[in-house]
Amino acid sequence: MLQAFQNYIILVKGLSENTRQAYLRDITRFLEYLQEQGVKPNEVTLDTLHAYTLLLTNLGIAARSIVRLHSALRSFYRFALNEGFVETDPTELLESPKVGRTLPEVLTLQEVEDILAVIDLSQPFGQRDRAIVEMLYSCGLRVSELCNLCLSHLYLDDDFLRVIGKGDKQRLVPISPRAKVELDLWFEDRAEITPKPGEEDYLFLSHRRRKHLSRITVFHNLKYYAQCAGITKVISPHTLRHTFATHLLEGGANLRAIQTMLGHESISTTEIYTHIDRGYLRKQILDFFPRNKE
Repeated sequence: MLQAFQNYIILVKGLSENTRQAYLRDITRFLEYLQEQGVKPNEVTLDTLHAYTLLLTNLGIAARSIVRLHSALRSFYRFALNEGFVETDPTELLESPKVGRTLPEVLTLQEVEDILAVIDLSQPFGQRDRAIVEMLYSCGLRVSELCNLCLSHLYLDDDFLRVIGKGDKQRLVPISPRAKVELDLWFEDRAEITPKPGEEDYLFLSHRRRKHLSRITVFHNLKYYAQCAGITKVISPHTLRHTFATHLLEGGANLRAIQTMLGHESISTTEIYTHIDRGYLRKQILDFFPRNKE
């Protein structure tokens, strides 16, 4: 049943690799819980799901993780019902916890410049990391999109990248002149690396492992550079993506254009940046309106 579900979310649902892995982990743990309770998957009721949710809550599992679990359970039981593994869907009346929408951390332009400035270009990986920071910021890429970016995805003569996002959906993203300069310099260093078989097309490689970078490596490197730059905000590669979108909106870019560049399926996901922009506008009024200066 689990193997059939795995095939379903790969072939039919078209979920991203990270989401697939998360769903499979969630369902595997749930099935282990059922086994401990002596309950078969086709015997699960809404009360069973409530009991499992309560257990996770008491263990300190975050509300966002429980929301994702519920999403996985709904997909699992809809699949099981359609395939005849179960006769009823116990998740039909399952309500997920409400999760408040928090505004993401955003860097100033000077903070982005400060991060770039502290990267040591005398190190073998220095130019690579400068190119990575510039790409995350000026192209608004997710870290997984950046790590999986290939040479064959670059259309630098046309100033575009072909990005493969969530659910293997593809989009074209403009690349800035500064990012192109950083990439050209990285290509010189990259030419000195002999990639391992199967890794030849990846854009960003590890000098030591000769393989494409992992998300964890990019995360730790960015955190280190932020600390060196004296930035006290808690940041991640996604912070640069938020910063990209916020700076575009502050500069007057159309929200639909930002949605397209970020690869958001729904405009409601992009609209969170309008709240950030309102904060920016309020600050501008407080700082520059003559009455406030008095």
